[in-house]
Amino acid sequence: MQPINIQSRLELFVDDELIETVSEPASRRLHSPQPREVAFVFDQPWEGNSCGYVTVLRDANFYRMYYRASHATYQTDGYVDRIEFACMAESTNGIHWRRPELDLHEALGHRGSNVLLTPNTGGAAVHNLSPFLDPRKDTPDSERYKALGGDKENLCAFASGDGIHWDRIGDGPVITTGYFDSQNVAFWDGERDEYRAYTRDFNHGRDIRTCTSKDFRQWTEPKLLEYTPDRVSELYTNQIQPYHRAPHILLGFPTRYVERQWQAATDYLPHPEYRRLRGRKSQREGTAVTDCMFMTSRDRHRFHIWEESFLRPGLWRRDGWFYGDGYKSLGLIETPSQHDPGIPELSFFVSEGSFQPTHARLRRYSIRLDGFVSVWAPLRGGEVLTRPLLFSGNKLLINYSTGAAGSVRVEVQDRDGVPIPGYTIEDAEEMFGDSLEQPVLWRHGFDVGSLQGKPVKLRFVLADADLYSLRFC
Repeated sequence: MQPINIQSRLELFVDDELIETVSEPASRRLHSPQPREVAFVFDQPWEGNSCGYVTVLRDANFYRMYYRASHATYQTDGYVDRIEFACMAESTNGIHWRRPELDLHEALGHRGSNVLLTPNTGGAAVHNLSPFLDPRKDTPDSERYKALGGDKENLCAFASGDGIHWDRIGDGPVITTGYFDSQNVAFWDGERDEYRAYTRDFNHGRDIRTCTSKDFRQWTEPKLLEYTPDRVSELYTNQIQPYHRAPHILLGFPTRYVERQWQAATDYLPHPEYRRLRGRKSQREGTAVTDCMFMTSRDRHRFHIWEESFLRPGLWRRDGWFYGDGYKSLGLIETPSQHDPGIPELSFFVSEGSFQPTHARLRRYSIRLDGFVSVWAPLRGGEVLTRPLLFSGNKLLINYSTGAAGSVRVEVQDRDGVPIPGYTIEDAEEMFGDSLEQPVLWRHGFDVGSLQGKPVKLRFVLADADLYSLRFC
């Protein structure tokens, strides 16, 4: 088996790329984020209950949130959609948000709003504009921000120098294969030196395509993604981006769309009377449900997808378990932990109260750095053994957590699985606690510099412990 050269990059256990064996009862397990405060309520006159397709990004020392402002009114003969706008909010910490008074356009008779684009100025892109920052050094100042946006049949390219004033790139659409009535995302893939987009289409239900471009103007023909295991649900928004701490890995948080039928259990879901009103003209408006999933890829085309929910709809008394809820924002940002402000965690935002009689809202969720998936073992113990690795550095750092009686010990083996003297499990110091980045110790200390350039396997012996990530430095 050829060794995997991980150099000094961060590696996560979100897939089995590094794993040779996991010994029962140890296993890989998916973790769920924790709900925090309601971060944003779409309660302005130009907003409403169907606001969504949220993108959050950091530009220098501030954060921006882009979203579609819209509202739907449900009546006995169906529903009526109001005019849509592309809007933006700002934050200095990623937690508390404000609407800047841009005063660029009138919005339903109101000036001084945070509206960026109207249908007259942005066309159909107001429905699904999802910006990103272009990090290339030779990017023109007028194109620091880029985005795709459009209608069901076409996606156009847009650019902005300040993230506020937007212009279309070129005269016509740039991507035409797909069904784009969703949040279609793009980014600069520094690992592949190209732009990459993930867009919606239908393939036995809602599915995802990907394509690439060298100049954000000419794009390859979009191809359907492949999944391991096979796709188990229809996938709506995809929310795929490189993980900023390990950009060779793409993380995706697609919305799972499940079109259920009317059945006895439906009337036990929250707000049954309103659910039936929503379903009068279109049954799926009353019976379909949505939640958030998790998937990852290294080659950008084949994704490992977890069949279980990353974020369940949850326990609600009134306005939960509706189609339109559980849509995760595009983008992960680092924010201070509520328990210890000196410890960073990852935050993102999830839709609630969608298409209800009042206003939709966003709730912030958080999860530990690299904390999406771990190799876990109960107190009675379990092991994970990596494939042969090549590395650069003189110490091994791990992101791990144990219980009070738990532990992690690490053995280093040669490529044939023979323990290396000085790095055997008997030489390993017992590690316990909770750390985002702690050096692994043996009796002689942490130094593994003498093993650089040699294929090695890492054997982790776990007890009541989670192992999230590793890197050499």
